[in-house]
Amino acid sequence: MSIFVDIEKNLDGFRLNMQLEADNIPIALLGASGSGKSMTLRCIAGVEKPDRGKIVIDGQCVFDSEKKINIPPQERGTGLLFQNYALFPTMTVRQNIMCGAHRSRKYTCVDALIRQFGLEKLDKRLPSELSGGQQQRIALARILASQPRILMLDEPFSALDAFLRWQVEQQLSEVIESFPGTTILVSHNREEAYRLCQKIAVVQDGKTYGLREKRELFCHPKTQAEAHLVGMENVLDAQQQSDGTIYIPAWNISFTPQNTVPNVRAVSVSAQAFTLEEPSSEYLTVKGHITRIMHGPMDAIVLITPQQGSSLLHWRTCDTSLQRDQSIRLYLPLDQIHLLTE
Repeated sequence: MSIFVDIEKNLDGFRLNMQLEADNIPIALLGASGSGKSMTLRCIAGVEKPDRGKIVIDGQCVFDSEKKINIPPQERGTGLLFQNYALFPTMTVRQNIMCGAHRSRKYTCVDALIRQFGLEKLDKRLPSELSGGQQQRIALARILASQPRILMLDEPFSALDAFLRWQVEQQLSEVIESFPGTTILVSHNREEAYRLCQKIAVVQDGKTYGLREKRELFCHPKTQAEAHLVGMENVLDAQQQSDGTIYIPAWNISFTPQNTVPNVRAVSVSAQAFTLEEPSSEYLTVKGHITRIMHGPMDAIVLITPQQGSSLLHWRTCDTSLQRDQSIRLYLPLDQIHLLTE
C-alpha cells in the first residue's frame, strides 16, 4: 500500500511543509518534540485538515485542497496509534478491539488478535486495570482489526519505562514486518527509528529533508539537522574558501575535502572518528588539552579544548588512562568529516 503526501499547514511558530512518498515499507519521521511529526500523522488520518496540498493512499486521493476533496477519517483506511492509546475506559479489552473490526469478521478477527497479542487472560478487564504495555497492545490490536492500508505509530514507546520499552519494541517489530502496507513511525529516538524502519526522514520546524536509506543517513548526513538527529557530537560552522579548502573556525583548522561539495556551511564529525594512532589514510591532526572526562558504563566522552580553538571537541574512547588537563594529539581521517550544506 503506497502513500503520497505533499501538504502545508500553519502551526504555532512555524509552517508545516511536508513531502513524503513510500510504498509498502516501514518509514520513520525523526525529529524533536514539536517539529510537526505528529501533526503530519493527524493530517494523513484526517483528524486535522491541512491548509493546502494533497494526500493519496494506495491510489485513492483522500485530500486535495484544490479539488475540495477531504475524505472522512473512518473512510481513509488508516490506523493511527495515539500516544495515549485512546482506549474506551468503560469497555473491556475484547470490546475495545471489537470496535475496530469490520462487522462481517468481527468475532473471528478479534479472537485471532487476542491470541496474537497474548491477551487471552485479560480480555474481560478494563483499561484502568492494565499496565501501559498491555494497553498499547490492545490499542494496536484494535487498529489491526480494521485492516488499515497505512499503519501510523505516534511515539509508541514514550509512556513506557526502559525495560518494558524493549519488550514492546520486539513485539512491535514483528507486527511491522508482517504488516502488508506502509508503516509510518514518529519518533525522537534515533535508535528505535533505525531498528524498526528501512528509510528515515529528518523533520525540523515542520520541514522534512527527504526520505533516505537509514544507513546512508547515519553514515553520511547532509544537513546540520540530520547530523544532530543521527547523533553526531561535533557539528560546527565551516567556511568554504575560493580554492575549495574548508576552514573550521571553532577548531582553527583547514583541510582539502576528498569530494567536491558546493555551498558547504558546516561540518559534522562523530566522537568515535578520532584516534590516538596515526591512520594510513589522509587525516587532520588536532592538538589540545583535556577539559573534562564524562565516564559512562562502556566508554567515556572526553571534552578537549583545541589549541587556538574556541569550541570543545567531543571524543568517545575506552581509554581509562586519560587525565584532566592532559595535553593530547588526535588524528581525524578526512573521510570521517561530513560536509553539510544547510
